[in-house]
Amino acid sequence: MSKLYPLKFVPIYMERIWGGKMMGEKLNRTLPESKEPIGESWEIVDRSDAQSVVANGELQGMQLEELMKNFRAELLGPKGEMYQKFPLLVKIIDAGDRLSLQVHPDEATCAEIGGTAEPKTEMWYILGAEKHGKILAGLSSKATRTQLLAMMDKTEVENLLQIYNSNVGDGYFITSGTMHAIGAGNLILEIQQNSDTTYRISDWGRVDSNGNPRELHVDLGVKSVNFTNRTSPKIAGASDVKPYNRKFPYVKNCPFFDIEALHLVENWNDSTFNSRSFHLISATDTPIKVGNSDCMVDVAVGETVLIPYSFGAYTISPEVAEGSKSVVVKTTL
Repeated sequence: MSKLYPLKFVPIYMERIWGGKMMGEKLNRTLPESKEPIGESWEIVDRSDAQSVVANGELQGMQLEELMKNFRAELLGPKGEMYQKFPLLVKIIDAGDRLSLQVHPDEATCAEIGGTAEPKTEMWYILGAEKHGKILAGLSSKATRTQLLAMMDKTEVENLLQIYNSNVGDGYFITSGTMHAIGAGNLILEIQQNSDTTYRISDWGRVDSNGNPRELHVDLGVKSVNFTNRTSPKIAGASDVKPYNRKFPYVKNCPFFDIEALHLVENWNDSTFNSRSFHLISATDTPIKVGNSDCMVDVAVGETVLIPYSFGAYTISPEVAEGSKSVVVKTTL
């Protein structure tokens, strides 16, 4: 067996003022005691201020930065040769209240801003949604820069955005420069560039338990908004069940990642060599097993397993009853 094998990581839970309860209720996770609600779980991360730790196998306890230092080529594959850190960050977002109205800068804006600004493009897959759940993403066709500046501190600013009802299985491709807010009642799998740069344009007048508002970054945020992009970021998921395996592209030909949804009614055979990249395999609605005859790993709903490039051929085995399907999100460089 290759030194590297399908890797699971210990979640890093983050307190957020807007956090919810769906992570515990829908994913059956035991969350740590906290003063603020748990709003995020960083599933895979390689940053100086947050490090994923291997949860399974002989490398258990090793940090992701150590894996990158010792096994970078084997882990990432030919497409990852340029990266010193693991290039993607995987999160689960549990929104009990709506998040701030925010935007992430692109590379050109980061170069202009300087400092520690990092570009971020991301994709959301909706794991769970309450009836009132909404997604606010992208400027409406009629919104102008002047209107945005005039309405920044008003709740009516949401009228300048494209607003969607939340549906399990839908995706949203949030390119850098896209103004967005995740509404209350959403449980989301987020796959993004390895960046933690977010500019809050509005926090809807929210204050913390001490009556203090969170910091806003209006000037940087407005500078980062792409006012020419009015396309819809929504990717509608297929809800029907066919008696065979299918795959649906969610993000294709993006310079940072490719993402597809696999609708499985039986085993799915794949190989990292086909895409010249590692694979991230995320279970969204049923448990799955991932691996080969030498190493098979159980993946619970909401978990993501990293298949190193050097692992090669593998199988995804979904736990599905006859007449139903398992949806798996697959990410590559």
